[in-house]
Amino acid sequence: MFPIRQDGNDVLLLVKVVPGASRDEIAGVVGDRLKVRVAAPPQDGRANGAICRLLAAAVGAKPTMITVESGAASPRKTIRIHGATAADVAARLAEA
Repeated sequence: MFPIRQDGNDVLLLVKVVPGASRDEIAGVVGDRLKVRVAAPPQDGRANGAICRLLAAAVGAKPTMITVESGAASPRKTIRIHGATAADVAARLAEA
């Protein structure tokens, strides 16, 4: 099960980020977080932007609908997906 919860009209997704990876990918669930690898370095918000773009592509959303809710400077982040349902996000991530 993915670490997802509904928050009003949005979804909160707990992620563990590995920046500077060889490629962008969703690596599965590790503990209580979704592990996400991105090639971008953790400098000037580049990794955060890459995370938002990767998750947007995976769940079929616009990158502007995905924001880093907390943990911007940490590998453990909470991602907010605006205007989504937990069931839809979980189903799309299962396909990714």
